[in-house]
Amino acid sequence: MIDAGKSVKTAFAAVAFTMLAALVAPQAGKALAASEVKVVVNGTAITSGDVAKRQAFLRLQHQKADGKAAEEQLIEQTLKQQEISRVRMSVSKDDVDASFARFSSGNKLTTAQMTQILNQSGVGVEHFKAFIAVQMSWPRLVNARYGSSSKMSNADLVSRMMQNNKQKPETTEYILQQVIFVVPANKKGIVGKRKSEAEASRSKYPGCEQAKVFAATMRDVSVRELGRMLAPELPPEWKPLVEQAKGNTTGTRVTDKGVEYLGICSQRQVSDDQAAEMVFRQEDLNSAKGKNAAPENENSTKYLEELRKKAQILRP
Repeated sequence: MIDAGKSVKTAFAAVAFTMLAALVAPQAGKALAASEVKVVVNGTAITSGDVAKRQAFLRLQHQKADGKAAEEQLIEQTLKQQEISRVRMSVSKDDVDASFARFSSGNKLTTAQMTQILNQSGVGVEHFKAFIAVQMSWPRLVNARYGSSSKMSNADLVSRMMQNNKQKPETTEYILQQVIFVVPANKKGIVGKRKSEAEASRSKYPGCEQAKVFAATMRDVSVRELGRMLAPELPPEWKPLVEQAKGNTTGTRVTDKGVEYLGICSQRQVSDDQAAEMVFRQEDLNSAKGKNAAPENENSTKYLEELRKKAQILRP
C-alpha cells in the first residue's frame, strides 16, 4: 500500500502547475455564465459551467484545454465518483482537506492563497477538491476489486533475497480492529459530539477481545475485525495514525461512516514470505516513482471500460 503523501503526490504529478500571475487572470466569468447541460452520465448532469472549470484546470497544467478533452475527463471522473459512492469507499472530507493543504504547501502557498488562485483562474476550489477526492479514492477501489498484482514467484523472492544478503526483510505485522462511532448521513451536525465521545472512549478501550461488549454499552458504536495487516498494506489514511499510536488505539478520524479509530490488538516484527514480498513490492513502487515512471494501471483502465459499457451517457 502506498504512503498517503506519496500517493497523492503521484496522483497530482500532472497538476504541479506553476503559480504565476500571468496564469491567474480572472476567468471566472466563464463559469458564472448561464450553464447548460452538456452531458448526462447515468442521470448526473455535466454542465457547460463544469466544462469551463475543467478547461481552466487543464490550462493551469499547460494541457490541451478544448471542450472535448474537458468533457471526456469529467465523464471519466463522474463514472469513477458514482462507483466510489456505490460501494461506499470514498475518502473523508478531512482527508481531502489535508491533501489540499499538502498540495498548497508543496507549491509554497497557504490554503487561502491556493483557494484564491483557483477561484481567480476559473477552476474553483470545490472543483479541484472533487478531483482530489476521486484521485485518492479510485486506487483503493481498484485494489479492492482486483487485489494486488500477481504474486512474486519463489525464484523472484530468492533472487531479491540474494541481493539482500540472503536475508528476508522484516516488516511490522498488526492485528487490527475498527471502532466506528456511527454518524447518519442526515445528522452531520453531531460529528463534533461523536468525536468527543470517541476520544473519551479510547482511554477505556478494553482490548480487542472485549471490544464488542464494550461497544454495546454505547449508542450506535460498531466494531469491525480487520485482522492481520502488514505495514506496507496499511491504508494510506490510517498508516501514520497506526505507526504513531501510543497504547492500543490510534487517534480518531472523521470518515463518511462517522468517527473512527483503530484498536491495535497486537504488533510484532515478521519476516515470512508474504512480508518479504510486500516489502520488495513497496521498494519497486518507490523506485518506479523516483524515476517518474507512472504506467497506466491496467486494472484501472479495465474497470473504467466496464463502467463505460454499462453507463448511459447522453448528450442533449
